[in-house]
Amino acid sequence: MTALPDDKNPDEESAEARLFREAVRGVRPLPPAAAPPRPRAARPRARFTRADRAAVLRESLEAAAADPAALGGEELAFHRPQVHSTVLRKLRRGEYRVEREIDLHGLTVIEAKEDLKLFLIRALEQHVQCVRVVHGKGLRSGPRGPVLKATVNAVLRRTGAVLAFVSARQADGGSGAVYVLLSPP
Repeated sequence: MTALPDDKNPDEESAEARLFREAVRGVRPLPPAAAPPRPRAARPRARFTRADRAAVLRESLEAAAADPAALGGEELAFHRPQVHSTVLRKLRRGEYRVEREIDLHGLTVIEAKEDLKLFLIRALEQHVQCVRVVHGKGLRSGPRGPVLKATVNAVLRRTGAVLAFVSARQADGGSGAVYVLLSPP
């Protein structure tokens, strides 16, 4: 056997191997490692529970708003749970300064929804606290009842920035208008 220049002497290798074997004599191999623990699987969640609850709430609000008999000459009133009764009482008395107003008379339901949404967005951008929405009493709506009143009721209840709304005082439109209190910025 011919040795290459980089190769070590085979006798030296056997001496090194012997020394290594003597050094590790009596050493036992470790048992095989246990498999790493698996991460816990996520708890199963019902995918549609939240959506179903939201749909039921939305339907209940829309059903009340869409019932013309319930809205005929009745006054509207709504407030979020965090709104104190004194705030609602002040709003009902017209003690908040109305900073903006929109009149929805003569509009279709679709036009009224769009105009009301845009009006509320602009009012919020301008940091307005109280607005008046004139929807009319629906006297010329015939057997359908006050269509715009029901639409305004539904839109305001679904708008998160609306803290409360109540029918206006007689001098400001009575049951044909509402004062709307918006959340501060």
